[in-house]
Amino acid sequence: MEPKFDMVYYEPQALDYPLGQELLEKYKYLQWTEIESHNRIPELINSENKEFTHLKQHLVLGIRKTHKYTENHKVSDWLVPYTSSGCRAMCLYCYLVCNYNKCSYLRLFVNREQMMSRLIKTDAAASVPQTFEIGSNSDLVLENTITGNLNWTIRQFARAGKGNITFPTKFDMVEPLLKLDHGGKVIFRMSMNPDEIIRQVEIGTSFLKERIKALNSMAEADYKVGMLIAPIILVPEWKKLYTELIDTLADELSDKVKQTGFIEIIFMTYSFVQNAINTEAFPNATPIFDKQQMIGRGRGKYCYRSEIRAKAEGYIRQQISQKLNMPVLYIV
Repeated sequence: MEPKFDMVYYEPQALDYPLGQELLEKYKYLQWTEIESHNRIPELINSENKEFTHLKQHLVLGIRKTHKYTENHKVSDWLVPYTSSGCRAMCLYCYLVCNYNKCSYLRLFVNREQMMSRLIKTDAAASVPQTFEIGSNSDLVLENTITGNLNWTIRQFARAGKGNITFPTKFDMVEPLLKLDHGGKVIFRMSMNPDEIIRQVEIGTSFLKERIKALNSMAEADYKVGMLIAPIILVPEWKKLYTELIDTLADELSDKVKQTGFIEIIFMTYSFVQNAINTEAFPNATPIFDKQQMIGRGRGKYCYRSEIRAKAEGYIRQQISQKLNMPVLYIV
C-alpha cells in the first residue's frame, strides 16, 4: 500500500544525497518545487484548515538538522529524530499535527547515513545496552514503502549496534522485513484499536485483522514484539468496543506473541488545534472531543477527567488480565 503523491517540495541540497537522487528518479513525473526549508513552507502553513486532506497528498524532501535525543522511560531509553516526520494517514487525534498545517504532510529526510552514524556512536558509548525509539515522529512501516529506509536501518543496526531499536506502526506492510537478519535487536510494536475506531478515526491505516496478522508474522520471524492499545478513545460505546477488541486479540494473536510480547496502554489526549482542523476538514467525522469527559491540561490540550480515566483503566486492565495475560508495561 504505497501512498500516491501529487507534487514534491524539496530543499535543493537534498539532491546531493543518494536517497534524494533515488526519489528524484522515482517521482520524476511529478511537479517539483524548490523550497528554502522543509520546516517552513509559507503556502502550506497559510493554507486553510479545510485543505488539510489535500496537504496530505504532498511530499516534502529535506535534510534533518535537529539530532537531539530525548530521554524516555517507557519501552525505549531515548527518542531519536529519524528519517521522517508526519504521515500520510489522517488519524483525527494525531499529535504530529502540532501547529495547524505545518506538520500535516510527510517530510522525508535524506541524510540517513548521518543519523545512523550518530545512533551507532551513541549506542557504542553507553555503559549498558540502550533502546532507541526511531519511530516517534512518523510511521516507519509506511515510510518504508517509499524509501526502503526501514530495511536499510535494520540491516545497519543489526551489524553495528549492541542495544535495540524500536518503532510502532498502524500498518501491515511488513513482508519486506520478515527475512532480514535483524540480530534480535529490533522491537516491533503494533498499535491496536477496535475496527470501528480504526475505520472512522484512524483514517487511511490498516484494519485490525491485517495488523494482527502482521504482528504474528513479525513474532514468527523472531523479532521482539509489543502491542499498543492506543489511543483509547472513550466514545459512547467504548466498553463494548474494547471488550470486543480484547476478545479478538485473545482469539487471533499467536501463542508466541502472547508468551513473549508486552502491552502499552495510552489514553487519548486532544488539542484545540486538532479540533479546529477536524471541524473544518472532516465535518462529518465521528466526534472524539467530549467536553463532559475531558478537561484542559495546559497549552490547549485536553485529557480525560481523572475519575473517568480511572474507571476505564480498571476495566481495561481486568479484561487483559482475564483474557490475554500479557504484561502491561505502563498506562498513560
